[in-house]
Amino acid sequence: MKLSLVVPCYNEEENVELFYNEVVKSFKGENFKYEIIFINDGSKDETVTILKDIASNSKENIKIINFSRNFGKEAGMYAGLKESSGDYVSIIDADLQQHPSLVLEMLNILEGNPEHDSVAAFQEKRKDPFFKRIFSNLFYKIINKISDIEFVPGASDFRLLNRNMVNAILEMSEYYRFSKGIFSFVGFNTYYIPYEAEKRAHGSSKWSFWGLFKYAIEGIVAFTTAPLRIATFIGILISLIAFIYLLILVIQTIALGIAVPGYASTLGAVLLLGGIQLFALGIIGEYLGRTYVETKRRPIYIAKEVIDNNKKQ
Repeated sequence: MKLSLVVPCYNEEENVELFYNEVVKSFKGENFKYEIIFINDGSKDETVTILKDIASNSKENIKIINFSRNFGKEAGMYAGLKESSGDYVSIIDADLQQHPSLVLEMLNILEGNPEHDSVAAFQEKRKDPFFKRIFSNLFYKIINKISDIEFVPGASDFRLLNRNMVNAILEMSEYYRFSKGIFSFVGFNTYYIPYEAEKRAHGSSKWSFWGLFKYAIEGIVAFTTAPLRIATFIGILISLIAFIYLLILVIQTIALGIAVPGYASTLGAVLLLGGIQLFALGIIGEYLGRTYVETKRRPIYIAKEVIDNNKKQ
């Protein structure tokens, strides 16, 4: 098997058949074997029913991994990589914002440049809402400042990987996954190509602003301990300021006979320090909570069923 297409799906009943048809159309005439691995991530619509119909009627190699519930796109990508058998593996969405024909361009790049291990697509001009773009740019600036690995702004999960890189990614089996960081962490040489995301065939994005915010926190916590050091530095700074202020109060009271400030300043200082302490505890809690879950070694996903139409020969 030369190529595996990993396609996470969540409530994509209107898109999966269109996506499948575009894959068949784009790959028609190509002289190599490929498979399409659909991951049904606990969809609440008829996505899995339509996928089963596609698998039963298709002449192509189709595999369906049906999750027992919604585990998230990160778990879906991991499951697809784990079940893939191709020499090259592509991660692509089912909504047709990323056209399957681009996978062939990526494949030509990798085959023509053996020094590269993956090809990743990034959007030069994002069409997201204004505040979403601002938040995204801010996230990349922050995480590139505090992390030891590089995060390419605008780089998506849409990419093609060779088998060596896939195997390296599968070695990283942590429960809390942030694939953009994992792709960079494992190393290997990545070639970046620009692309313009097309309009979704049907439906709307499953990512809300709050969901993206939580995902950003996952990335920061997963790939840097800088927030813990920031809490430490803030504590040291506040302690120094408090010590200097104490000296000033002593001098004012003993040497100059000035009365010590009263209720308002004391309350303000208590509230400020209390807020800083809670902020530091919150940072520690984020890391501690993830450590607690990781020690349980829960599975990244649970497959209710795996359907393979067995047409690989």
